[in-house]
Amino acid sequence: MTKLTLGTYPHMLGFEQLERLLERAAKSGNEGYPPYNIEQTSNRSYRITLAVAGFSENDLAITVEDRQLVIRGRQRDDVQDRVFLHRGIAARQFQRSFVLADGVDVGDAIMENGLLHVDLTINMPDTVVQTIKIKRGG
Repeated sequence: MTKLTLGTYPHMLGFEQLERLLERAAKSGNEGYPPYNIEQTSNRSYRITLAVAGFSENDLAITVEDRQLVIRGRQRDDVQDRVFLHRGIAARQFQRSFVLADGVDVGDAIMENGLLHVDLTINMPDTVVQTIKIKRGG
């Protein structure tokens, strides 16, 4: 089976970067932890919510790296001072990545009741019509 690429379509020019973004999103390797929701909060905004029970604000890092929102969590291990009779809540680290389109800005990050909310807004560019003058060859 032949893999179709955007380069297969000669009328679609300059979309190589989009193709690379799609490949990166497919390879992001996000496992199922922590669970998350993505909701549309208006025509131009989204909210990503991650279930991060047991993590504090200091245990989390949010960065934007090359048009990719990366959320990392790493709990400090203070096990030395504690004796567990049963340990069912794992203190494991995680990384969640979300590929962002052009014009998507990361807004506030809010921690509430074990949930981390990250707000995104879409800035729509103004429509530009450009007329190209045809020159006479000579």
